[in-house]
Amino acid sequence: MVRRVIPLVAQTAPLPVPMHAVGEAPGPLHDQLQRPLRDLRISVTDRCNFRCSYCMPKEVFNKDYPYLPHSALLSFEEIARLARLFVAQGVRKIRLTGGEPLLRKNIEVLVAQLAALRTPDGAPLDLTLTTNGSLLARKAASLKAAGLNRVTVSLDGLDDTVFRRMNDVDFPVADVLHGIDAAQRAGLGPIKVNMVVKRGTNEQEIVPMARHFRGTGVVLRFIEYMDVGATNGWRMDEVLPSAEVVQRLSAELPLVALDPSAPGETAERWGYADGSGEIGVISSVTQAFCHDCNRARLSTEGQVYLCLFASRGHDLRGLLRGGASDADITQAIAGIWQQRSDRYSQLRGAGMLAPREKRIEMSYIGG
Repeated sequence: MVRRVIPLVAQTAPLPVPMHAVGEAPGPLHDQLQRPLRDLRISVTDRCNFRCSYCMPKEVFNKDYPYLPHSALLSFEEIARLARLFVAQGVRKIRLTGGEPLLRKNIEVLVAQLAALRTPDGAPLDLTLTTNGSLLARKAASLKAAGLNRVTVSLDGLDDTVFRRMNDVDFPVADVLHGIDAAQRAGLGPIKVNMVVKRGTNEQEIVPMARHFRGTGVVLRFIEYMDVGATNGWRMDEVLPSAEVVQRLSAELPLVALDPSAPGETAERWGYADGSGEIGVISSVTQAFCHDCNRARLSTEGQVYLCLFASRGHDLRGLLRGGASDADITQAIAGIWQQRSDRYSQLRGAGMLAPREKRIEMSYIGG
């Protein structure tokens, strides 16, 4: 059998970095659809110790997969410099992601550097991290001490057999739950738990997950199985619409609709009628939220992507390592965002997608 090897980075060249004048004082940016830049997601590694089929399937991401050499990765100092310039232009929230970000050696050092940043009006950032939870028990206290505010943990079921099958490395669910407990004790909250729901695979875990986390202060969010990248074999018939998730939950645990927590929030919020907590649903397939998406993504090797479903990014590492000034990089960031018009999910839902290049993998730019 021929082994499939799909390159991590699209073979097409990066998009040119536009250099727009932004005036003497950088400030909030808006794209072509008048969406502000508020959220920066930073991938710190392209590696992960899980092989979830919807993200890094084992048959593709095997021992022969061409991961990035360490020299290609942005250093912590480079990441912090770019983050500072993004914050000057409107970013208020930074999420560290991967791959699995806790695999990046000394990640606490980067957390401390980012925690020291302040917005132009002197406010601290909302600094968070998404993890599969496998290393969280040993890292939670040091992450909090370094300045991390909270964590989001990916967990696709409570049944150990189902969970081991989905992570495809035989990792026990008990260890992830232990990590969540450690994060709560460390004060990394409110904790969010993300469950990707794949029809025919783990839908039976919806109600047990809700019952487990109800009343704990943990916010459970159900995510529709998405058509990210080119390796996960996505099919529409494996998508369980969020509306059906809410329907199933309401039959067991009555829910009431809640207002969005912030502009551009991806999750639709629902509270338990008895006041014992809340859940969220992220409907990126059946109910696109492109109209108020305020997120940019910085890849492990310094490319900016403007959509989770993008094909190519804009190279900022070249500017960093080519001696560009802060003013030059600020202009580049402004030009990139101001030219943005991405709305993949909205166009897909309307049947208006034109043929396009192969999309970047989610494991490369984070979810």
